[in-house]
Parts: sequence; C-alpha cells; structure tokens
Amino acid sequence: MHILFAGGGTAGHINPALAVAGYIKEKHPDAVISYIGTPDKLEAVLVPEKGYDFRTIEVSGFQRKISKENLKKNVSAFKKMFTSSFEAKKILKELKPDVVVGTGGYVSGPVLRDAVKLGIKTAIHEQNAFPGVTTKMLAKNVDEVMLAMPQAKSYLKLKKEPTVTGNPVRSELLNITKQQARKKLGFDNRPMILSFGGSLGARHINEALEGLIKWHNGTDKFYHIHGTGKVGFNAMNEHLDEKGVKLSKNVKVREYIDDMDICMAAADLVICRAGAITLSELCACGKPAILIPSPYVAENHQYHNAMTLKNCGAAEVIEEKDLTEEKLIEVVSGIIENKPKLEKMSNAAYKNAILDANERIYEVIMKLYTNA
Repeated sequence: MHILFAGGGTAGHINPALAVAGYIKEKHPDAVISYIGTPDKLEAVLVPEKGYDFRTIEVSGFQRKISKENLKKNVSAFKKMFTSSFEAKKILKELKPDVVVGTGGYVSGPVLRDAVKLGIKTAIHEQNAFPGVTTKMLAKNVDEVMLAMPQAKSYLKLKKEPTVTGNPVRSELLNITKQQARKKLGFDNRPMILSFGGSLGARHINEALEGLIKWHNGTDKFYHIHGTGKVGFNAMNEHLDEKGVKLSKNVKVREYIDDMDICMAAADLVICRAGAITLSELCACGKPAILIPSPYVAENHQYHNAMTLKNCGAAEVIEEKDLTEEKLIEVVSGIIENKPKLEKMSNAAYKNAILDANERIYEVIMKLYTNA
C-alpha cells in the first residue's frame, strides 16, 4: 500500500497529514508513505524529520493586493501553475501511489488535479469551517471530501456527501487529567488562565494581555500562564516593568509553552487565536475559550472557525479590531469566577469534540485503497 500526501505552507496543513501517516504506519508497518510539498516551507523540515519520502514542486499563490511587487509575484505564480503541474505529474507517474490525500495549501492543488487526470484515487481534508481556495477548486473532482467542521459543506460544490472527520488531535493532550496537570505545575484549585498567540507571537494579543496581567497580578485570585511567542517576550517584560508590574508567583510569562499538554489540561479558561487545530484541541480538552481570530489569514477563515464555538456556547469571540485591554478584562472577568458559566462552556466544547479523527480519516483512505 502506497499513500501519498500533499499539503503545506503552515503547520495546520502539515500536522494532520503527519498524524494520519503515523496512524497508517501503526496499522500497516509495511505501508509506503510519500509526501509532496514545497522546498522552502515548513513541510521541508517537518516531513523529513519523520523519515518519510519527501518530494518537492515549486508553486505559490496569487497576491490580491495591487502593487508593483505583487505584480511580479503574480507573474511568477502564473508561470509556476504550468511548471508545477508538469513536476507533479512526473512524480505521480514515478511513485504510482494507490491513494493521494491533499490536506491544503497551494501545493496540494496541482498534485490532486493531476492525480485525478491519471485515474488515481484522491481525497482532500479541509481543516477549517470556511474552506480554502484549493479545497473549493478540488471538491467537485476528487473521490472523497473530508471535513473537520460540518459548517464547511455549505461553501462547497460536491459530487457526493462529504465525511465529517474532525482534525487529528495530539494524543498527549488526552492522556493527563486536570488534577495531574495542576500537581505538576504546583497549583491549587484557584482558577487558571492560559493565553498564547502562536510560536512567533501576536503583538496585539500581547499588548492586551499586559493590561489583563496588570489587572489581576498580585490579587492571587488566579493562576495565569502566558506565552508571548519569540518576537514578543522581551518587549512584554519591558512593558510590564515600565508599568511597575512585578509578577507574582502565580503569573508566569514565557517565551514559548513547551508543555502545552500540561498547561491546557490545568487551565480553566484559554485565550488564543482560532486556528483549526487549536480549536479541535480546545474541544477535545473541554476548555472554555476567548478567541481572538487572526485577521491576517486567507479569507478570514479563523473568524469562521471561532464562530463555530461561539455559536455553540463554548467560546467568546473578540475580533482584533475590537481588542483592547479594557475589553479583554471585561470578558475575562465575566467568565473566570463564574463556575456555572465555565462548566456550561466546557460541556459545549466537549460536545463538539471528535476524538477519533485519525480513525475516521484512515477509514476513508482504506475505502479508496480497497477500490483502487
């Protein structure tokens, strides 16, 4: 059995593919896993680290904002439309995979299109509530469409009913209880806030969090762990010093949260962006959230993701344009000490959790393999 994955650009496209690939290898140690990505994005690092056969094609997306620089980029992207298809077809003919699975990003477009033309069984997995351009283009042509969130169906033209699979969730997040996590952190039963904006950080989130930390620091009412990201760590500490905030022992400001499984399990309220995988993890852990969608992503898809949890009662949403320290304090103060509300939000999150996403995706792939 030979399964080929195609996807890249961001961890949200790459990690689901790697999770499913690992699941396939557990069940079928002799299975061959290949991966097509781009040579200069994150997949070029993450995929070889897992030991999978990694091939590359040159492809890029079109820039929508009009400028001289973007015009040059669009001319280059137009040329790559043709060369990437040639490269993808060449690799497909060489590898002869049984099934090709696309997980998003521009690179999956030419690979899936040419796999369809060559008669290879194909599937795509869409992680977001609002599908990306590539998924919209391919949905009506591939053999199977898998959706992490059922809301995505209404935006797609489909030739058959999609399968709702959820997003794969890291197993370590499910293997620790709240009590165990709090013991590891040395925390008692006081409420805990966990906040982060991503590995690089998010300036607007960090600035709002400075006000939130100043608001409750020293009261000892809450525990709080905040991840600034690489870019914001020094700046945030400098700003807190300027404001005369000396962090109490209950407040931890870190550059990066490298024990997310423990921190997530211990938390009562999470403040973060609204990436698809993050939201799946929040649901799997049953965590109430205040979501601040990134406005800088394609088609504002994080806003659509966030609203799926807002609409079911699992989260509050603050758009970045409305984010101030006063607004954040107002929303946090209305949740963090309200145990009935926290419990209601937690239950709503759990109800939206899909814990067997790997198995559901695997079953779709195996159905295609059996009929290949």
